Amino acid sequence: MRAFKRNKIEFRLFFAVMLCTAVIPYRSLADDKEASNPPTKPAPSKPDSPAPLTDRERWMLDRMEQLEKRVAELESKSNSPVTPTEISPPQPTSPNLSTSSLPTGATSAAPAAVASTNVIPADKTVGLGTAQATEKGKSGGTKAAKAEPFAFADFTWLTGNARTKESPMDTKFFTPEIRADVDYIHDFNHPKDNSIGGSSEVFRANEVQVTQLGVGGDFHYDNVRARLMTQFGLYSQTTPRNDASPSRGQWNLDNAYRYLSEAYGGYHFNVLHGINVDAGIFMSYVGLFSYYQFDNWAYQPSYVSSNTPWFFNGVRVQIFPTEHLKIEPWFVNGWQSYGRFNNRPGFGVQFLWRPNGWLSVLGNQYMLGADTLNTPGRIRYHTDNSIQIKYYDNPETFISKAAFSLTGDMGCEHGGGVSCAGGSSKGPKQSFLGYMVYNRLWFDRDKYALTLGGGQINNPGRYLVLIPPINGATAASGTPYFTANPGDPYKAWDASATIDYMPSQYITFRWEYNHRAANVPYFSGAGGVTPPGGNNGAPGAFVCLSGFTTCNGSPANTWLPDLRKTENRLNMAILVKF
Repeated sequence: MRAFKRNKIEFRLFFAVMLCTAVIPYRSLADDKEASNPPTKPAPSKPDSPAPLTDRERWMLDRMEQLEKRVAELESKSNSPVTPTEISPPQPTSPNLSTSSLPTGATSAAPAAVASTNVIPADKTVGLGTAQATEKGKSGGTKAAKAEPFAFADFTWLTGNARTKESPMDTKFFTPEIRADVDYIHDFNHPKDNSIGGSSEVFRANEVQVTQLGVGGDFHYDNVRARLMTQFGLYSQTTPRNDASPSRGQWNLDNAYRYLSEAYGGYHFNVLHGINVDAGIFMSYVGLFSYYQFDNWAYQPSYVSSNTPWFFNGVRVQIFPTEHLKIEPWFVNGWQSYGRFNNRPGFGVQFLWRPNGWLSVLGNQYMLGADTLNTPGRIRYHTDNSIQIKYYDNPETFISKAAFSLTGDMGCEHGGGVSCAGGSSKGPKQSFLGYMVYNRLWFDRDKYALTLGGGQINNPGRYLVLIPPINGATAASGTPYFTANPGDPYKAWDASATIDYMPSQYITFRWEYNHRAANVPYFSGAGGVTPPGGNNGAPGAFVCLSGFTTCNGSPANTWLPDLRKTENRLNMAILVKF
């Protein structure tokens, strides 16, 4: 607009000069002519009347009036609202690391809005954006470019979505990504060996630890896409520990994959509003929260999220029928597994619907996987459904934004000695039922935030309960101190309060108080020393569950954690994402 006004002034100056150039010589010639041919009779003077204009002067003034009217019309038009077809939305510069999945052909008005939709921005694929923008119809004319999915609003407020809106290192071929998660956890149970159990995010007490350091990013060129994110730190040990599938077969899959959180390649097809086909390890988003703490409203998510898959290893097809809907079928090795547990893979599908900028509805469905090691006849089903609503948004007030999320999960297993309903000859009930709810308030233009939430689960059979880390126990080895046999009861609930300070879009300082409880001893306690002979010993040195007289043959003077029904923690973390 400034350039336009400047051009207008220059335009008027130009015509003023032209007018002077044309008029002054003309009047000079006229004066000379009058001097050489004086009039025989002096004309009467009319001091109150202007000198008459010549034809040329009158033509020049008329022309200037026409041009000024034209300039005014253009200026008025430039101030009118611009339609979406007249100007393209701003280009996103940072797809969400954990979700690179928008079709690679479009541009995004809200780059972080696609965090949990797995989108690589369209402008990252050379030649694709142009092809979509100039798509020809049967008549030979051009067709308007199709709207990019989920780019019509800013969805950075969602839990599970990164709030970064630009990348300082973005290029046309590669969008780098760096993540760091460093924490200090104060556990009021004071576990003797500093080990925390029952969580897929928190693992060590009263120490500064690097939970995750990831380096990678998104590749995008000529419709070809790929994503790589490494995981160093505690995640590289704890995530493979919760997968029992490497116990079947050779080649040590847990070592092969332990330093990778995401690794896949694929292709984008210019069909509908985009179709992506990817193969490798990708995020699951069952349980709503992201695998990366930076993206979430809370550091320790409730059981529904913490006990369900963070990743799948297989093939996914992301179909975008409209800019508001994604349908994503999965063909995977199993339930958060590097390999198969038995003789069949698992299948699933995700539905994501965002009709406007304040509502997001997510559904994940999993079925037919035989996901209990060495029990090929036991089949698993699971449904996970979430809704997120932003019910207030006013950056000019003290509370700048407010939103809540509600997640509900159901599932069961049947066959192999268990049944979904129980109470029959097929075996005891093996099921999962849980929910979690969170409410978040943002303050001072989103610089601060407060999140309150929690949830409950009931998981008879304990098939989704994480094994406590006693004497190096893993999902494959199990532990006699906490069994996971058919019919074993497990009910738990938790609540948390989280305070975030976010001075930049790239960093979060987080403080969180978390209370967790179960109906059976489950959480790591202070522990004790097994007395000679391996019996339970005196009160205060309790190290084995009731019924054990030898502590499973543990040698004397070995530290073992006792298990308690409650846990209280203070989580403090610095979270970074570029």
